[in-house]
Amino acid sequence: MNPSSFVCFACRQSARALHKQSYSHGAIKRSYTRPTFAPQPTLDLKHIRQNPGLYEQNCNDRNYAPYAQNGWKVLELHERLVLQQRQAVELRQRNNILARGLKKPATEVDDGGDRAGLLQEARSLKGKLAEIEQREKLVQEEMERLALELPNLSSLHTPVGEEPTVLGYINGDVVPTDSHGKSHVDIGGELDLLNFEASATTSGWGWYFLKNEAALLEQALIQYALSVALKRGWRVMTPPSLVYSHIASACGFMPRDQHGETQVYGIGQEAHAANGVSLVLAGTAEIPFAGSQANKTLAETDLPLKVIGPSRCYRAEAGARGVDTKGLYRVHEFTKVEMFAWTAPPASLTSENEGFDTDDDQQQTQTEEIFDEMIAIQTEILTSLGLHARVLEMPTTDLGASATRKIDIEAWFPSRASIDDGYGEVTSASVCTDYQARRLNTKVKFERGDVKSAFVHTVNGTALAVPRILACLLENGWDERTDTVEVPRCLRKWMPGELERIGASRRRAQ
Repeated sequence: MNPSSFVCFACRQSARALHKQSYSHGAIKRSYTRPTFAPQPTLDLKHIRQNPGLYEQNCNDRNYAPYAQNGWKVLELHERLVLQQRQAVELRQRNNILARGLKKPATEVDDGGDRAGLLQEARSLKGKLAEIEQREKLVQEEMERLALELPNLSSLHTPVGEEPTVLGYINGDVVPTDSHGKSHVDIGGELDLLNFEASATTSGWGWYFLKNEAALLEQALIQYALSVALKRGWRVMTPPSLVYSHIASACGFMPRDQHGETQVYGIGQEAHAANGVSLVLAGTAEIPFAGSQANKTLAETDLPLKVIGPSRCYRAEAGARGVDTKGLYRVHEFTKVEMFAWTAPPASLTSENEGFDTDDDQQQTQTEEIFDEMIAIQTEILTSLGLHARVLEMPTTDLGASATRKIDIEAWFPSRASIDDGYGEVTSASVCTDYQARRLNTKVKFERGDVKSAFVHTVNGTALAVPRILACLLENGWDERTDTVEVPRCLRKWMPGELERIGASRRRAQ
């Protein structure tokens, strides 16, 4: 059954209750401004209004309760729109009759009044039509605004609630028992690798300086992550750090998240703001990568299109979660190597270019193949680094607005034994279906079949986030007997003299 033609039972049962609610019938105003050159979103309003109960439940499952009624509001607005359109049709029909009558010679006019009366009625109809058309426009804009606020529908793979599902482990399923519990903050201070005091002076809390071997390790980690993806055919691309706010919004990144926490740093530029254009610092390369194909139609043969690249990332909410905030674990700025891919939508969605289905039972889709490849790359990197980690299927409450499914990998941090059982997120991978593509107008053109084009799917994943991996390497590689940190073999080729241990030269100097 095509999902776009199905109305769920809960929606049918609740349809009458909707009309008992007093939803404002006054003038509707947009709550945001989109620049004229911004991509025009194409949302599946038909599926939303046919399944408002589904979207309500999805919002509640994902902690988006303030938007749970948006589907019902879209349904009501659509019914209002249909009524307005019928009124407009009647007025246009009457207007056509008047126009034909006015074309006749004055002596032949016989339409219930003289020619002056017909002209007066025609002018009145013109004003009424303009008023209805303006109301139609406002209703359309309000339906779009409400639909844009809705998060993506969750995959059937995603656990409902707050608890993730453990899918497996990397480098063994037993937590290391010989851990010393020493923090990377202390290790970095002793070995002159990290300086938080200086950054507090220059930039405030939540920033840091990487020094000496730590700065070199950052570059080694970047090169190693790129090398793993390159051998699988990924293309390297470095993105800009500044993006338009409407591009970030189209990717699912809002100024504030569903918990009210600030997500992005805005850039104050009066000249841009005057034209309705604002810039923000990208929280992840996912945003500029996705935006690079806005308003484009890709060839079917170009898919999957896979890119990877390092970038600086900026998170305004760092430090808002208490115990996680000490050291490198949660910071405002960091280097991350990001994977991003555009994939063909499942065949089940291209029979009609509408509807929604997050799971294809026929065969593994191109999206699923790339998603699995991203996780394989993450696993290879963490395995080679020698880090014990667990792979988690994340629950609905942990999904961002754009994701239908998300898998996180959490590594073992000895110093975090009292926090989350010692585990902390180091990578993430998400399937966004056509959520971003519909908002960025990114399509694929098919060479065969009845459907000529469709919105692509997007997939994103962290290849490596430097600060957390660096912190994890310092803590897990620390040798208390020698006061040194072991450099993983896979990184040594990018370290001066293929350095094996950090701190050994300092001990010899002493």
